[in-house]
Amino acid sequence: MSQPLAIQFQTTDLEGLASAKGRIAVLADAGAPLSPGARRLDRLTKGALARAVASDAFAKLKPGEGMDLAYPAGIAADALHLLRLPKRCEVAQARKAGAAVGRAHGAGGTLVLAESHARAAEVAFGLAMRAYDFNAHKSGEKSTPGPVTMMVANAEAIARAAAPMAAVAEGVFFTRDLVNEPANILTTHDFAARLAAMQELGLHVEILEEDQLMKLGMRALLGVGQGSESPSKVVVMQWHGGPKDEAPFALVGKGVVFDTGGISIKPAGGMEDMTMDMGGAGVVAGVMRTLALRKAKANVVGLVGLVENMPDGRAQRPGDVVRSMKGDTIEVINTDAEGRLVLADVLWYAQERFKPTGMINLATLTGAIIVALGHENTGVFSNNDDLCNAFLKAAAAEGEGAWRMPMGDAYDAKLKSRVADIVNSCGRDAGAVTAAQFLARFVKPDMPWCHLDIAGTALLKSDSTLAPKGATGWGVMALDRLIRDKFER
Repeated sequence: MSQPLAIQFQTTDLEGLASAKGRIAVLADAGAPLSPGARRLDRLTKGALARAVASDAFAKLKPGEGMDLAYPAGIAADALHLLRLPKRCEVAQARKAGAAVGRAHGAGGTLVLAESHARAAEVAFGLAMRAYDFNAHKSGEKSTPGPVTMMVANAEAIARAAAPMAAVAEGVFFTRDLVNEPANILTTHDFAARLAAMQELGLHVEILEEDQLMKLGMRALLGVGQGSESPSKVVVMQWHGGPKDEAPFALVGKGVVFDTGGISIKPAGGMEDMTMDMGGAGVVAGVMRTLALRKAKANVVGLVGLVENMPDGRAQRPGDVVRSMKGDTIEVINTDAEGRLVLADVLWYAQERFKPTGMINLATLTGAIIVALGHENTGVFSNNDDLCNAFLKAAAAEGEGAWRMPMGDAYDAKLKSRVADIVNSCGRDAGAVTAAQFLARFVKPDMPWCHLDIAGTALLKSDSTLAPKGATGWGVMALDRLIRDKFER
């Protein structure tokens, strides 16, 4: 898997600045005194750094943005990267500054002059997150990124502060790799194997095969994958970091490794992006990896339903009726509304087996949420204000866009079926809401629950602040923060 850059923290060495190779990134602010390291660089460059910081171009930069001085005289570095970052700045601004460094980082290496800045660890996190590059399937010689060194006033303290963030970054990278993988590589077999390999981190991992799923009554999930050569699976990942007698919190993910739409086949244009329809399962996997890496003091279980939705002679048809593990019958109106069928059974199984304190499910569930919210925010649906507000607070703290959407009994009328208990698809209007209402049928009345529709945020066609175009890993940071704030003591 892709690994975040290893960042070395060392005490500021003023004498070593002249001979530093590659790029030097300097934190400064318009109108503020230069740091000791910046003053040293300014003397070496005969005032070039101070003139740049005093320029109109630098003053127009927003906090977290930067500008380059190419091939400055007096030092060995190829460029000075000046970042506008006030001493008192927001977390998001510090991460943005780090991301600017990570975007430009190359084979020559980078030295970040952070010194006594209070947000140095967050700068390092932003750098690591933005330096991600998925090149597993590119042929030819691959360039190896150079070393990253961060000069700080107290190297040990900053390294301690950055360690949990490094675990989060690795979890995000794991999610991004999964979402970016093509479907001929990331089959249900391969996905399950990658999750099973996390046992070496201390997770307890079980893989439930089709015969076990049939015995459990997961016919809604099995119906989705019955047209594929790749067998359907449910993977259960348990992290026991809290009290032994304490019920876990549950994370549930939709893992459709490729979605053709089935018999209700999708248009050809853009179907290649349906490799990301396992994004919910990818986020759950990334969170579980993060919890294990940082030895979280909480009990959390992650469950993912892995299927492939293909049009085959055995494939599920529009008009079929399947019985869920709960016992409800579902009329399949549209085989392209398959994710909710997968989640219905896994949600019920999670409650029956683990009796969790609460549940959050994630899924690239509807195009309707993209119409409603675009690519800036994930749609949040919930039956519990406390859990929902705690998640929204965590997402805001981590800079991951999330917006609460409405639910209500009035929408349930659209779920009624002529031949079964409910239908799986209710048409275009309020499509994201009716999908959430469908899932709510498989949540027990006293179970705190959130549904996160990440169809618009899991994969982007352009760069974002902390990620290149492609998979974002949205949700790993927010869910890790939620678990830290709400469940760890």
